[in-house]
Amino acid sequence: MIRSMTGFGEASCRDNGIEYSVEIKSVNNKYFKAIMRLPDSLQSLEAEMDVALRRRLDRGSVTLSISVSDTTEGAALDINKQALDRYVEQILSTKAVADGAGFDIASLVNLPGVLCPPAEDHDRLANARAALIPLIDRACEQLIDMRTREGEDLAQDLMAQHASVSENLEVVVEQAPTIVAEYEKRLRSRIDTLLADAEITVDQVELIREIAVIAEKTDIAEEITRLRGHLKQFASRINGNDGSPVGRTLEFLTQEMLREANTMASKSPSAEIAQRIVEIKGAIDRIKEQVLNLV
Repeated sequence: MIRSMTGFGEASCRDNGIEYSVEIKSVNNKYFKAIMRLPDSLQSLEAEMDVALRRRLDRGSVTLSISVSDTTEGAALDINKQALDRYVEQILSTKAVADGAGFDIASLVNLPGVLCPPAEDHDRLANARAALIPLIDRACEQLIDMRTREGEDLAQDLMAQHASVSENLEVVVEQAPTIVAEYEKRLRSRIDTLLADAEITVDQVELIREIAVIAEKTDIAEEITRLRGHLKQFASRINGNDGSPVGRTLEFLTQEMLREANTMASKSPSAEIAQRIVEIKGAIDRIKEQVLNLV
């Protein structure tokens, strides 16, 4: 079973008058990267939230967004009375106020230093922790389900490209033995043409040696065997059910498949084989793009 790195999950709950909401999004990334968007009052929980994500998710750029809506009296900000008194004292000493101008004391709360967040309440922090960890697990479950569904679609496309590579490779396997025979036929034809009007004979040993050199240079049996092996491993990973991450393994296998295809292309003079290898490389390139989306 394979999974995409793209997914979304959310969960929320209400506890003692406080509404907690969690959203988790993930996109492609070579490694695991957590991005935290927490309220200021929960910044001290960032490390624990990171651990909770890593426990459930592999690879990807994961964004965790947490919002808290508090309707209890504990949500009220503290008023810095000393700062407020100082502002009032200065305003009352101004000429404008002495001349009878009034002022709205309610607007003073927006001045710097008047409203202060309440001191950290360890009980409220513990309650937030107890509420948020299960929410993160629930959101991760949704995200993993989405990753799995997208992974199933990706698996179908990957296996279609795998089938294309396999089919074209079998044509290459059929054509490969004819390369040397075709070269020998062309070589003898050219020699016969050149020597048709001359009383010269060709040393058959030299001719055979030349053909053997070409046979050695154009032999792609090893590349075919290795590519077949890579395709077998690739299919095994796609169809595996152990739930382990396979993205990096498939990336490596894809690189190796492309390496073998390039080697075959450079060694084979056959136009038919060259055409088939172009098709193979095209399918491998499409596989390469898709496996970058896998966990």
